[in-house]
Amino acid sequence: MKLLSRKTITAATAIAVLGGLSIAAAPTQAASPVASGKAAHADLTPGDLAKLPLTDRHLTKRERENLAIVLRDYHVAEGKSLDVDTFVNSFAEDGVFNDMVAGQAYRGAALGAVLPYMANLFPNVHRDLKRITVNGDVISIELSIQGTFEGPLQSPAGTVKPTGAKVDVPTADFWYLHDGKVEKFNCFVGYSKMYSDMGVDFDWASAVNKH
Repeated sequence: MKLLSRKTITAATAIAVLGGLSIAAAPTQAASPVASGKAAHADLTPGDLAKLPLTDRHLTKRERENLAIVLRDYHVAEGKSLDVDTFVNSFAEDGVFNDMVAGQAYRGAALGAVLPYMANLFPNVHRDLKRITVNGDVISIELSIQGTFEGPLQSPAGTVKPTGAKVDVPTADFWYLHDGKVEKFNCFVGYSKMYSDMGVDFDWASAVNKH
């Protein structure tokens, strides 16, 4: 595959609007109440919590309710259970999803464009939750975004055709909630690893020789 320039990769990152949720999907570790297909619980049981990679299982009722909202959002972002309305409605009226690495922010109706984009690129996209920390209205998650590159990637240099390659992308998500709504969702995605897995590499020679 022809290598894209560093400038092209940077531009491609900006248009690859997803980063976690980049978004995506029912976490394998968090498959209890949400990934089972049930409606999101208003609360999580001790049994539910026992199945999650939590740093502390002694959560208050409010913390459990916040966590249930976040787990539901991961589930409805998965390709096989995509539910854009549920995801968008989980945000406050002025809520925002920030793709911190690409430098993109999505609010209101624009939130609805995030999920279909990722599902088209990686139809089987899902998130493997590694570590969950709940602190009041803030939920911090270390995870890996996984999927198969089966949809075309549009870039300034043209269309990168799907190869069927598997991606396994290190990611960190930070959710900020208030009164049962997501006020801010900051996602940090390892785009360099994602593009490398897809067969798109940085053209370092071009960057070195441009002056």
